Amino acid sequence: MVGQYQARKAAGILLQMIKEGKITGRAILISGPPSTGKTAIAMGMAQSLGPEVPFTMISASEIFSLEMSKTEALIQAIRRSIGVRIKEESEIIEGEVVEIQIDRSMTGGNKRGKMIMKTTDMETVYDLGNKMIDALTKEKVIAGDVILIDKASGKISKLGCSFTRARDYDAMGSDTKFVQCPEGELQKRREGFLALFSGDTGEIPSEVRDQINTKVNEWKEEGKAEICSGVLFIDEVHMLDIECFSFLNRALEDDLSPIVIMASNRGIARIRGTKYKSPHGIPLDFLDRMLIISTSQYSVDEIKQILYIRCQEEDVEISSDALTLLTKIGQETSIRYSIHLIATAYLIAQKRKATQIDIEDIQKSYTLFLDQARSVQYLEEYAQQYISESDYIDRIDDAKPMEVF
Repeated sequence: MVGQYQARKAAGILLQMIKEGKITGRAILISGPPSTGKTAIAMGMAQSLGPEVPFTMISASEIFSLEMSKTEALIQAIRRSIGVRIKEESEIIEGEVVEIQIDRSMTGGNKRGKMIMKTTDMETVYDLGNKMIDALTKEKVIAGDVILIDKASGKISKLGCSFTRARDYDAMGSDTKFVQCPEGELQKRREGFLALFSGDTGEIPSEVRDQINTKVNEWKEEGKAEICSGVLFIDEVHMLDIECFSFLNRALEDDLSPIVIMASNRGIARIRGTKYKSPHGIPLDFLDRMLIISTSQYSVDEIKQILYIRCQEEDVEISSDALTLLTKIGQETSIRYSIHLIATAYLIAQKRKATQIDIEDIQKSYTLFLDQARSVQYLEEYAQQYISESDYIDRIDDAKPMEVF
């Protein structure tokens, strides 16, 4: 990331508190002008948290749907941000295959066999049944392979070839993997984690949720389950109405509520569903609960660095003079507009068979595509030629029927 050192430092402190479990059920607001990296900070936090911590990202406009109520959509988003890890112990056999002997019946009956497996400490002979022989044949297990067998399900996983058999082959495929012979005993107990999740399910009755909560609490008391509070990120939070804010205000008081991170680029705006105005379009009582992280406009050097990184990402070569001009455009208009000009200017450069973007390509692209300020200026200049709402009503009132006869 480029710039926003204060905002990133604040996000880093919150990130550390989330990892240590010291902060739950809090609301955090990332506020700032458009194109200042608010969503990028939230996505950076999601990457830093890793796959273990649930991170749900939604836009405020996704809440409003004809299929389900607003509160139901928020409840599902909140519950998706709470992880339940269920511990399950399984008995496994892990070792290197020394020898496999299979006795096939002449009449085509059941197959029987023996398999010798070893670790660095021990060696054991196992009797094989019909299903296990079929599973070994399916996985193409041969002597020298290191395998893992789940005793409960009978599933066989091929981990690779043993280093002790590496000299037995003159040529190997690219997918051949060599591993060390396992240590210790052949039979072990392994603890795994099972994550609970659900896709699009529509409205879920409260009775079903109560049953799930009761079962999860039972598992938690027995030590089988561990609850991990995650992060819910709501972008464009000013689009929520007063009912949604009221629900979130109550939901944050729950013991298992996730950390709710919100982003808004509004200043003093009307709270949706009311006639009152408030900072960021958020009610004052809900705003009082929040920790607010503020982002600021990028400096010239930071804009230049962002545009250079974007050019590298799009595999586009650009001259230093063109990059300086693009930076100036980004400073006077917006970074997003400058980023859009990179692709169009590169196509113009390719048309004249050039390998890099020059100043003339940026200038031509700038004249072809308007930015926000020039578009407004054009509308004001040619306002009479456009149809506006008041204009249209006046024309209807002044319209007279044409006399044919």
